Amino acid sequence: MSGQGSGGNVIAAICSFFIFGLGQLVQGRILAAISFFLLCTVFYGLSATGILFFLWPVGAIFHLWSIISAARYKG
Repeated sequence: MSGQGSGGNVIAAICSFFIFGLGQLVQGRILAAISFFLLCTVFYGLSATGILFFLWPVGAIFHLWSIISAARYKG
């Protein structure tokens, strides 16, 4: 990929928008993909229980971070 703003990074950011960590996986960053997927899944999952509803902003922050990380990646 050519760097920030390249078509590959845009596609990766769109992938991360729909499934957190997928953009990093498309870029070949396995550890980052697993980390973002697990963090977002845990925080969104805990907030879905209703007991820990206040944790959804933390999941949203990690989800947004995943999108931005995929868009700004310079391989």
